[in-house]
Amino acid sequence: MPDPPHRLESERVLEDLGSQPDGLSSAEARRRLETHGENDLVHDGGRSPLEIVLEQFDSVLIWVLVAAVGLSIWVGHAIDAVLIAIIVAANGVFGFLQDYRAERSLQSLRDMAAPTAAVRRDGDLRDIDASDLVPGDVIVLSSGDVVPADSRLLDATDLETDEAALTGESVPVSKSTAPVEPKTPLAERRSMIYKGTNVSRGKGVAVVTETGMETEVGEIAQRLATTQKRKTPLQSELDELGRKLGIGVLILSAFVAPLLFLRGTSPVQAALTAVSLAVAAVPEGLPAVVTLTLALGVRMMSDERALVRRLPAVEALGSVDVICTDKTGTLTKGQMTVDKLWMDEAVVDVTDAPDPPSKREELLLKIGVLCNDSTLEDGDPTEQALLEVADRRGIDIGDLKKEHPRTDEVPFSSERKWMGTLHGDVGYVKGAPEVVVENCDRILTAEGPVDLTNDVRDGIETTVREFGDDALRVLAMAYREEPTNVEDLAEGLTFVGLSGMIDPPREEVADAIAATTHAGIAVKMVTGDNVRTARAIADALGIGTEVLEGSEIERMDEGTLRDHVESVDVFARTSPEHKVRILRALQDLGHEVAMTGDGVNDAPALKGADVGVAMGIRGTDVARQAADIVLLDDNYETIERAVERGRAIFDNIWKFVAYLLSANVAEVALVFIASLYGYLILPAVQLLWINLLTDGLPALALGADPKSEGVMNRPPRDPERGIIGRRMFGVIGATGGVTTVLMLALMVFTLDGADVVTPYAMTMVFTGFVFLEFEKLYVIRWLRETPTLSNPWLVVAVAGSIGLQFAVLYTPLNRYFGTVPLDPTDWGIIAVVLVVCLPVYLAIAALIRRSTRKDPSRHRPPAHR
Repeated sequence: MPDPPHRLESERVLEDLGSQPDGLSSAEARRRLETHGENDLVHDGGRSPLEIVLEQFDSVLIWVLVAAVGLSIWVGHAIDAVLIAIIVAANGVFGFLQDYRAERSLQSLRDMAAPTAAVRRDGDLRDIDASDLVPGDVIVLSSGDVVPADSRLLDATDLETDEAALTGESVPVSKSTAPVEPKTPLAERRSMIYKGTNVSRGKGVAVVTETGMETEVGEIAQRLATTQKRKTPLQSELDELGRKLGIGVLILSAFVAPLLFLRGTSPVQAALTAVSLAVAAVPEGLPAVVTLTLALGVRMMSDERALVRRLPAVEALGSVDVICTDKTGTLTKGQMTVDKLWMDEAVVDVTDAPDPPSKREELLLKIGVLCNDSTLEDGDPTEQALLEVADRRGIDIGDLKKEHPRTDEVPFSSERKWMGTLHGDVGYVKGAPEVVVENCDRILTAEGPVDLTNDVRDGIETTVREFGDDALRVLAMAYREEPTNVEDLAEGLTFVGLSGMIDPPREEVADAIAATTHAGIAVKMVTGDNVRTARAIADALGIGTEVLEGSEIERMDEGTLRDHVESVDVFARTSPEHKVRILRALQDLGHEVAMTGDGVNDAPALKGADVGVAMGIRGTDVARQAADIVLLDDNYETIERAVERGRAIFDNIWKFVAYLLSANVAEVALVFIASLYGYLILPAVQLLWINLLTDGLPALALGADPKSEGVMNRPPRDPERGIIGRRMFGVIGATGGVTTVLMLALMVFTLDGADVVTPYAMTMVFTGFVFLEFEKLYVIRWLRETPTLSNPWLVVAVAGSIGLQFAVLYTPLNRYFGTVPLDPTDWGIIAVVLVVCLPVYLAIAALIRRSTRKDPSRHRPPAHR
């Protein structure tokens, strides 16, 4: 069609579609079905389960571990091979389950479709399968129906539709047959109804304009199917770590084996030593520790009302520097509440009014109750707000309705914009202020009714405008005494006052926004609501007042949007496409973005965000399936807590990566340097045992470390700097170097001039190395500002690992490890090594902490003014 149907008269739309009020013939409908296809959301099949399985092994680190399995088998360490294989398989299972659930999001979108539709065919009304609808079909709808296709209204009687899932509009939308302007935003196209939305009130007749993938929800399905999920910073960094380790292991093996051979070692022993050293250089436990730490974070976040659907998202929250949040129900309570009443220059703030209502206020509240079709439990949110405030101000709603039964009514309509009811010898009216005031000729004052002058009318108009600036939705109330019938309620009314309603901000959200802002995270509101409401709520919560409207975004190219997106605080009247463009603009500027949403329209943005956050209470299945995290309480404060938890989890991952890699570097350096002088100081079995003790219980227990002090007092980490940045290089290099030097010194001391490695020297170096690692573990925790004794699980893990070390010294197991029992004097020597090393470790940690605080590059550029 050359012109959008919402701007054309209904007769013209029928003409353009080649249809008529009685609908199409069955023969014509069959022909059009062949041309347009079924009214369904086409799915290209997505990823098969096998493809999802294979993608779990698309990681360099995983392939390094797979190679380690083969090498372990080759050198005869079957147990190590089995353990590593279990780690790899467990990671694959975790990833498959998460990605398979994500593939369900498009199916959830399809499940929203209406199964049947009432359609006029061959001049008769009949029910058909909704998938058989075609453009030009005339459909009939009533309250409770799901709209089966995008359609232009031909007739509407008190028709309202719930479009929250599609547009984000928080209250039902009144519909009419009147055309609207061509560039009217989707949420304001009153002449159109859309596939997947619900008829909440009234009835209507409409002609189908678009079906299947051509509908608004079909376009969302298309974007959802083509949106690719970005890797989290940690996933990218682990891939990079895997590449570096793989290259390093190859170089190490290629260098050590020939070197040992040239120094007189047998070819077989040289090869086995090189392979064992290569296996020892790989932190086999790293993927398992990362996975288990993230899983532990998932459980903790669940306790804090956040359900994590994709494991890596837990850590990704720690990198987020922009949060794009919805307004309704997330920043606000999601429930309309009467905030202010106005009666002839008297304003009552009913949120904290201690006194009983005056007679005028009581009449205003009474009109809100009697001229009302809802109940406290069910109905229109605006009408429910009027009932709630009356109940709160001491009016017995049930008794009032019994004392003043309704005898007749004029139902609300979008054309009329008011509703009236008769109760014996009096009639009550509520509706849009401009319409109600126009029908009034008097106003109720404290002294009684007086003429409604132009000055008073102007004053009412000013009050309505001021209420609107405060994000209040305003209704006017009036009455007429002794009307002869309901038609009399269209004139001669006495104006009583105004009722200002708002979906108020949650009390805790302002502090949560302040906390995230203090943590270096920009908060941006992205809403389908109007500019005045959005700006008022944003200003009240401290987000800011710089607003960009959806219509302005429409006129911007991608470059212009990127130029503006960082300085804008509020995006109002946004469409699904706008949300995706805002997200991409921020990501193109290097930001890590968390995006919240609850409707079908939010699904593409949720899937494309670095962290997609869906609402658990108001959210649609489509949004929840597309998101990484679901808020069980729909509360922004939960996002703030989740970010804090994400940062704490990254801290823990950082600690054990630093711990594991520094141990591996020291192992490799010690064995390599010793081998240059002809000493094989740590055989393969001892290297793998050290890895088991460090990669095992203590590393796992680090995942349970509590959050560091001041975790929300620092800016988000920059993913471009990587997990192995300058600070970690310092830890790995400095502590690894100190460990290597001390262990070489201990080797020389215990060898006492011997030409070959003795079991005693080997045992001393082996045991000294293990205990130095446990000492370093607590120093690394201190470096990350973690209280020393705050993790009882770590104490148990270290004690258990020490017990295991004693077992390989003092039990028959020592024959398999080539160790001998140590006496008290030997333990005294090891204690001296630990005492000497501790201040050096602490000095290194202190220097790194100080340099980090002074490093300006760790502060990322802000995403707002």
